[in-house]
Amino acid sequence: MKTVIESGLVSRRHRQHGVGLVEIMVSLAIGLVIIAALVALFLGTSRNNREMATANSMIENGRFAIQLLQDDVVHAGFWGPFVPEFDDQTGSTTAAPADVPAALPDPCANFGSWNATYRNNILGLPIVAYGSASVCSAIVDDVVTGTDVLVVRHLDTCVAGETGCDPAADDKVYMQAGQCDTEIGMYVLEKWDASSPPGAFNLTARDCTTPAALRKFVSHIYYVRDYAVTAGDGVPTLVRSEFDVSSGAPTHLAAQPLVEGIDGFRVEFGIDDVSSTDDPVDYTAPIVWDDPETKTAATNRGDGIPDGQYIHCGTCTAAQLMNATSVKIHVLARSREPTTGYVDNKVYTLGSGTPLTAFGDGFKRHVYSTTIRLPNIAGRRERP
Repeated sequence: MKTVIESGLVSRRHRQHGVGLVEIMVSLAIGLVIIAALVALFLGTSRNNREMATANSMIENGRFAIQLLQDDVVHAGFWGPFVPEFDDQTGSTTAAPADVPAALPDPCANFGSWNATYRNNILGLPIVAYGSASVCSAIVDDVVTGTDVLVVRHLDTCVAGETGCDPAADDKVYMQAGQCDTEIGMYVLEKWDASSPPGAFNLTARDCTTPAALRKFVSHIYYVRDYAVTAGDGVPTLVRSEFDVSSGAPTHLAAQPLVEGIDGFRVEFGIDDVSSTDDPVDYTAPIVWDDPETKTAATNRGDGIPDGQYIHCGTCTAAQLMNATSVKIHVLARSREPTTGYVDNKVYTLGSGTPLTAFGDGFKRHVYSTTIRLPNIAGRRERP
């Protein structure tokens, strides 16, 4: 009997299934902890990825803006073989130069009003910055407060009509510089008319027979607008207005967006206003040589090297900017999206100008700067 009973008990014990309420609660708690950890890990990873993406976009925008500006600014003052008389230090003339820039030219002046003085001014002042939007009001609008407006002028590096370069087009402005002995120092800066070439473009190359090279005139206006595409969208954007043709007339076109997320833009100039002999420069007078025999140093002309501190030009004069031989550009880029819980209380210093006060929002920002030598201007003033 005992054996049967014991066997029955064993059999019943083996037939028991399921778990108790305590075990269920413990299992649920463990599962919830694991799920919570996975959710936290997922959220943290997503947040980190988002922050990395916004940081990368800020870095990319800042570097791209700097590179784009640098690639254009470095060509400022490139006029092909033409050298303004006031900047010619070859010693070929002993007279006072007649083309010293007299004033800052309006970059948006109607082409029909371009007289000889205006042309001298734009060739002698290939790079100009304005500390406010008080220029080209029809084009430069909605400028972000505290940012600069930069004008860069030069010729296209492509010769019109050569392999890989566009041919001359109607109503676009081109420049031709004479290289024949009797044409040195002469130039033509006019719009092209395909119906009657060469028209005004009658200067020649060194052989005094072949037409001189024709290059398109380039003028760009850069500034930071307080919107990207639609007014009021709140995305500060670096924009550019190009000099081209509209309704059959050469003019600056409406600005087009280049780089979004640019909160600050400031330009400084290195001014070469002291000669290699430590004398002040004076381009309104004939060249004075330290040694008239060797002509190795001009006492009243620049040497291509900036003197003193870089200056921020809110109201720079023509006399200063004609001696600009290098440029510092500062750009303040911001992240694409605000960061939750972050408040930007930093004060940003862009060169020697007034620092930008704290923005107080959730965007992260970084300052990018570069110094650009102007080889087409500085190179003319250097002496071996």
